[in-house]
Amino acid sequence: MTNEQRAEKLIQTYGFEFAAIPKQEIRELIQREIAGFQEGSSEYIRLLCGYLYCIGDETDIPLLEQAKYGINMDVGCMVDGEWIESLKNGGIETESVNSRENIVRNFIAYYQDFEADDQW
Repeated sequence: MTNEQRAEKLIQTYGFEFAAIPKQEIRELIQREIAGFQEGSSEYIRLLCGYLYCIGDETDIPLLEQAKYGINMDVGCMVDGEWIESLKNGGIETESVNSRENIVRNFIAYYQDFEADDQW
């Protein structure tokens, strides 16, 4: 499967009920993806990081930073820096960072109707 197809399947599996998404499983998927990144679209790793942001806390910052800065420039551009900054500041809105609530809402809006460009 391509990265976009894997992203679509992940959304079908977990949806957006963040309280029901197993955080440790998402962390493990991110760690696996960092260790063996599949070339192509960065949508899958971005989605994983977004899920971790939505269900995570400040203890997840190092893993998000590793994903953003440790794979390649394309992934670095796709993994949203405001997720990391928001976790660092406790989700409080500042001039450069939206509130956690707005970030989560935007994440859901972006992915709720996501379909892989390269269909199965």
